[in-house]
Amino acid sequence: MKKRLLSRLLIGLLLSAVLAQCQQLTIEAEGGKQVVLARSDIESLPHVQLTIPASGDSAAPIRYEGVALKSVLEKAGVEFGHSLRGKRMTSCLLVEAADGYRVVIALPEIDPDFNDKQVVLAFSQNGKPLDAKDGPYRIVIPDEKRMARWVKQVTTLKIVGVQ
Repeated sequence: MKKRLLSRLLIGLLLSAVLAQCQQLTIEAEGGKQVVLARSDIESLPHVQLTIPASGDSAAPIRYEGVALKSVLEKAGVEFGHSLRGKRMTSCLLVEAADGYRVVIALPEIDPDFNDKQVVLAFSQNGKPLDAKDGPYRIVIPDEKRMARWVKQVTTLKIVGVQ
């Protein structure tokens, strides 16, 4: 009986560790500096809520909650504002998903000094955590006509230069 309880406890701890690791986000800033943020690090940032209009006759609007992508990048040491000029204007954010899907977002698209659109790293949809198909994190870019850059299962954010 004790062995069974101990083995269940061990399995539970292992599953918790795997789940926690799956909810980490790796950010690679300029110069290759890597920062790994835990879900708690991300959720400690100021929250943003977006309501996306329905995309069909019978569909209801979708409410996402997350954090500004800019805040996540700043937490990892990426600078915006006045430092975003000159050669840094050719820097992009490469967003990578668990399934290998990748998209690029130009850094000025993320900076409010250049753009009023707020790019969000979402972690919940309609009040519930994103499911395994979409989460743990998803990029949400309001007002885009196509959702091709709304990356699901985000695992890595990399700052890359285009020369």
